[in-house]
Order: sequence, then C-alpha cells, then structure tokens
Amino acid sequence: MILIPVKSLANAKQRLASLLDQPTRTKLAQAMLFDVLETLGSWQSRPEVGVVTSDPFAVELARRFEFQIIPDNANRSETDAIEMATRFCEARGVDSTLVIPGDIPLIQVHELEQILQAAPDEGSVLVPAADGRGTNAAWRRPAGLFPLRFGNDSFKPHLAAARATQKPCVVLQLPGIALDIDSPADLRQLAEAPGETRAQRLARQWDLTDLTRAANQ
Repeated sequence: MILIPVKSLANAKQRLASLLDQPTRTKLAQAMLFDVLETLGSWQSRPEVGVVTSDPFAVELARRFEFQIIPDNANRSETDAIEMATRFCEARGVDSTLVIPGDIPLIQVHELEQILQAAPDEGSVLVPAADGRGTNAAWRRPAGLFPLRFGNDSFKPHLAAARATQKPCVVLQLPGIALDIDSPADLRQLAEAPGETRAQRLARQWDLTDLTRAANQ
C-alpha cells in the first residue's frame, strides 16, 4: 500500500514563511499534493493508495481520485501518522508499504515503478531527498519492518534502521522524487525544471529572484 501523510495544509510550509505568506504557502502545498495524487492516479498498475490525513482539502482530493482515506485525527506529526497507518495496514494483512510525502510535485510513474522493481522479497528501498538529508520514499516489506521517523535529517537514521534488520536495503537516486519544496532554492529549481505541473505553473507566477532577495535581507 502507498501511504501519503498530509498534515494540516492551513499551516503548511513554515520554512518558506520568510518568502511567502500563509495563504500562498497553503495554495502551493495544495498544488503539490494535487500533482502527487494525480501522478499516482495515472499509474495503471499501482498498489492501493492511502492518504493519511484529517485535512479537508486532502480528504476531498483523495475522494476525487478514489483513494483510501486513513483518518489522522491526532494531526501531530508525519511520524505519528505513518506509525498509525502502518498498524492499520498490518491489521488488514498488507505485506508492504511505500511511504511518500505530498510535496514532491515532480514525481514520475517510472520512478515509482523503479522502486517496486528494485524491492527485495523482504527488506526495504529508500530514496533520499536531493540534499541527502531527508527521506522522500521508504518501501518496507513486511509493512512494519522498522519504524519510520521523519524530519530534516531522517535519511541516515532510516538507513541505519534498515540495515539493522539484516534484510536487504536498496538506495535509489530518483530526481523527481528527490525534489521536495522547503527553501527558495527548491522553488527556483521547481520553476526552472521541465514540465507543467500545477506547482510549477504556480511557482512561475512569482518573481523568485526578488522574493529570495527580500527573504535574505
């Protein structure tokens, strides 16, 4: 099962607060989530998708794509949401989970297929963020093989936890999945990359050079 944790989008992207006001950050987060779910929706042979959320926009979007909604009523953190969703999967007999964030708008179906093709019979596949610090995809079989702990520097701890299971761990570098949007540089890279996703069209409306200069003053 593919799990996508989505916290409250009304407070999204706080690390861009010096650059964009909250309504704009929320609009960006909504556009990115739409891009991610739309890509998953176009994947013909995908596993079941579960959106782990209590956010009204995310719930409505999940319904639009006919994805499973796993209510996250606590709305504490991505880590708590995925821990709860993993237990949900285990109780249903789901044997593997693929966790991806909702802010990787350049994600491609062929990258998701690469993850499943590389997946061992038992073990894990990890895809680091572009900076090598975060984790932008984590596949596990069994579903709860090791706990996931998300944050700015989650990749090395995830890699250590995966290796501690003594099961195979495959690390893939996938550029579309690697780009999450947390900084002015990420926004510029998103705007300049080939493609016409909703998030890209939104970012191209902004003068990112002037915004970045103002944020750094």
